[in-house]
Amino acid sequence: MINGKKVCVVMPAYNAEKTLQKTYDEIPKDIVDEVILTDDASKDKTVHVAEQLGIKTFVHTENKGYGGNQKTCYQEALNHGADIVIMLHPDYQYTPKLITPMASMIAEGIFDSVIGSRILGNKAMMGGMPFYKYASNRFLTMTENAIINQKLSEYHTGYRAFSRKVLETIPMLENSDDFVFDNQMLCQTLYFGFDVGEVSCPALYFDDASSISFSRSVTYGMGVMQTALKYAMAKYGVGHFNIFNPNGKKLSTATTQ
Repeated sequence: MINGKKVCVVMPAYNAEKTLQKTYDEIPKDIVDEVILTDDASKDKTVHVAEQLGIKTFVHTENKGYGGNQKTCYQEALNHGADIVIMLHPDYQYTPKLITPMASMIAEGIFDSVIGSRILGNKAMMGGMPFYKYASNRFLTMTENAIINQKLSEYHTGYRAFSRKVLETIPMLENSDDFVFDNQMLCQTLYFGFDVGEVSCPALYFDDASSISFSRSVTYGMGVMQTALKYAMAKYGVGHFNIFNPNGKKLSTATTQ
């Protein structure tokens, strides 16, 4: 807990048995009140490892996709009374040691959301990011900033923190269940007027770290551009889209302790 705010870490997991414990061990338990993992029908022992570690675990009997997994994660965080929710991949690609500063920036009312940027600090390629991923990240970020009139260093990190108000406000359930979910959610946060901060975050790329294929990356890139164009059109009143509709489908705000 920070400044009276309950802090919850959510982990969308798929085949993460080899890296889950290492990730969990570095979570700062002195400020994190709850850790929730949603297993997206893994084919390994992710659920067993999570239960052995005492992590509150929810299991999809069928794979719902990366975005579908996160929807469950965020819903369960709200159900358990979280005021601040940090999404952390259980594959140890992002260091859990940044949870404290990210959560603090929200708890102190400085930002509504905080992302861990791999671009700030020039450490992306040092951590092993393939050049084509780095180049596409920079291109997509530059283009997206121009289209939606923002100045983030990147939109594609999987490390992010949100206030409860953000999660209750954005129509998250209108988003894709695929990888573009991350981009849609961040754009929604900006669209609805929330302040987004960034911290420099090193990222590691290794065999057991999750990564999407080149073809999936192309699909993701196309989805990113489509999301940015919808954002701009909605802002200028020349288009109406469910993901930017304040009356769109949202998470339930009921709390069950």
